[in-house]
Amino acid sequence: MTTTLPLAGKTALVTGGSRSIGAAIAKRLAADGAAVVLTYSASPEKALEVVRTIEDEGGRAVAIAADAGDPSAVRAAVAATVETFGGIDILVNNAGLGLGGPIEDIPFETYERMIAVNVTGVFVATQEAVRHMKAGGRIVHIGSSMTHYAAFPTASLYTLTKGAVAGFNRSLVRDLGPRGITVNTVHPGPTDTDMNPDGGPVSEIVGPGIAIGRYGKPHEIASVVAFLASPEAAFVTGADIIADGGFTA
Repeated sequence: MTTTLPLAGKTALVTGGSRSIGAAIAKRLAADGAAVVLTYSASPEKALEVVRTIEDEGGRAVAIAADAGDPSAVRAAVAATVETFGGIDILVNNAGLGLGGPIEDIPFETYERMIAVNVTGVFVATQEAVRHMKAGGRIVHIGSSMTHYAAFPTASLYTLTKGAVAGFNRSLVRDLGPRGITVNTVHPGPTDTDMNPDGGPVSEIVGPGIAIGRYGKPHEIASVVAFLASPEAAFVTGADIIADGGFTA
């Protein structure tokens, strides 16, 4: 018996898809049948490795160099997705930076860069993608459990940017709901990534507060995204889904 994959015939764009959670999302969406375009900024080798992994498993993928903080590059990435695969059905706004420090010590240039990548990049990618989306389209933002519980200092700037994304999500559903496009935000908790590795300095602070007793894995966040991207989630929109092992419970 032939089983149709849930995302067969769909095209997905995953920003920041070369590493950690982004790479896991790109691989999972491809495994579910989507053709995937992933963007990268500073990791071309890792991006190509993700593409090779997807292709080796019978999927289709393309990597595009696009700094999420450069609106022109983001627009070009959306255009390239549409040109390569004929459209765009799923957008995952994953690209992000985690710079910070004590509020009085953060250079304004750092603030501008964080806003450019974590907020403006999300807005531009979404604005461009919805120009091409039809009913059944899916937008998934990657936020942070820090917007619900800030467990340690020096992350105020990061939390500001992720809070902006959460607010954008809630209002955007009113624009796109009538078009049959859903918009949701996944807020990962402590997850083993390049930015926050299991066993790193942050894990010593937050580890004891994780209810299930361990860091999350990128593929576990990707599973939540895959559900939201699927036809099964057609009635889920405007949601803030916290995937954090009970850290904020």
